[in-house]
Amino acid sequence: MDTEAQHTERDRSSASPTGTEDRSRSARFRGSVALRGSGPSWRRAGLLGLVCAVFILLVSTFVVQPFLIPSGSMEPTLRVGDRVLVNKVAYRFGGAPERGDVVVFDGTGSFVQEPVTENPVTGLLHGAAAALGLAEPAETDFVKRVVGVGGDRVVCCDKGGRVEVNGRAVDERYLYFGDAPSRVPFDIVVPQGTLWVMGDHRSDSRDSRDHLGEPGGGMVPVDRVVGRADWIGWPLDRWSSLEPTGAFSDVRSPGGVHG
Repeated sequence: MDTEAQHTERDRSSASPTGTEDRSRSARFRGSVALRGSGPSWRRAGLLGLVCAVFILLVSTFVVQPFLIPSGSMEPTLRVGDRVLVNKVAYRFGGAPERGDVVVFDGTGSFVQEPVTENPVTGLLHGAAAALGLAEPAETDFVKRVVGVGGDRVVCCDKGGRVEVNGRAVDERYLYFGDAPSRVPFDIVVPQGTLWVMGDHRSDSRDSRDHLGEPGGGMVPVDRVVGRADWIGWPLDRWSSLEPTGAFSDVRSPGGVHG
């Protein structure tokens, strides 16, 4: 009986290492399976992120682009740090900028006479960030309000100190409180295919008035317009649409019809 007991104990002790080894192999197998399984999931997540980024860039390039407001030239309508959503299809299918529209445009050749040079890689990265509204726009991009379109005669100021378009005084209620419509007198006719643009914060805006004596006379070619600013998307407490102004409702085009 004692001999049988000894053999039984010996069998149990000899089986123990084998069981431990099996459990160890099983744990290693499960771990290797988990590692192999994590690879594709990370790749899928990375691919999904890349697809989303490309999609957002495509939408930003062709449909709607966030635009970071870098200055106070459009206060109180737009504040520093606002992200506006620029509608890039607003003028794509036969439409044209109208008086009162807030537009984003490339000022090369009108507001910026010398081409801006920068490192290509830096420019590409900055352009991508700006396209997502994460960085300030390029030095050649501006946001202003359209005051005159092709054929308009824009004068400042009338006896009441207001801007006149085609002989009609404009009640610019969107101006920054305390600002005069303009402290710089002007009397211009807007060439066809161009725009006369001004900031809402007239005393803090470099706009068409500041380029009167330069090539182009401060006029912005319509084909340089990126799009119309239709919404404020950020910050959230500023979320709103930019409603059309009625300031130009009484202005007639040079042909005698409302423009």
